[in-house]
Amino acid sequence: DTEGLLRIKEENQKHYRRAQRHQDKKEKIQRHNRRLGDLVEKKTYDLKTQHEHLANLRRTHILELTSVIFPIEEVKTSMRDPADVSSESDNAMTSSTVSKLAEARRTTYLSGRWVCDDHNGDTSISITGPWITLPNNGDYSAYYNWVEEKKTTQGPDMEHNNPAYTISAALCYATQLVNTLSLILDVNLPKKLCNRQFCGENLSRHRFTRAVKKLNANILHLCFSQHVNLDLLHPLHTLRNLMYLVSPDTENLGR
Repeated sequence: DTEGLLRIKEENQKHYRRAQRHQDKKEKIQRHNRRLGDLVEKKTYDLKTQHEHLANLRRTHILELTSVIFPIEEVKTSMRDPADVSSESDNAMTSSTVSKLAEARRTTYLSGRWVCDDHNGDTSISITGPWITLPNNGDYSAYYNWVEEKKTTQGPDMEHNNPAYTISAALCYATQLVNTLSLILDVNLPKKLCNRQFCGENLSRHRFTRAVKKLNANILHLCFSQHVNLDLLHPLHTLRNLMYLVSPDTENLGR
């Protein structure tokens, strides 16, 4: 029993010495983890600072791009609300009639269905100049009609003020701007759309509508990536969404 007790004491001493080594190793690992934690925290702060600096650079490039090459602004059309004009001409008109007229003004028949458009008839959005604008409600029927007339009418088109040219030019510039913004912001676009997509004169209605949907999807994707206020966006307002995206008031532009 005495010899067994001595052996147990010796084993306990060995275990104690091993426990001490393990404790020292544990403390060493903890000190190493604390140093790594401090280093990671410093690197995280440096990375955040670099991201903020990069975002400011991107923001500066975008604002310069949209102020010098692709200026986007709201153009007033100076059209009065029919409800206001009617109410002034007829004092006996009821408030329900006025509200119905106002609702009719905000409604547009587009692609076989009625679409609510709060900006219809009030303003339009221009790109690269006040003469290149797009319909606020996304109604590109002028382009469709022009394509159909081109098919039936022979000879050169001498009407330089044709709205179809304006629509084509505005969509072409918008596509170029969106592709450039995707490079600056380092955001991959969901739809592939080349810069010359809207430059041709023989786009069928199906191809034209498909290309417009791709452009609107790319613009919305960029807006989502930059945390643009969702209440401002509309899936059919191509240039208006783009204007909100590159606005100096967009706090997260460049993220």
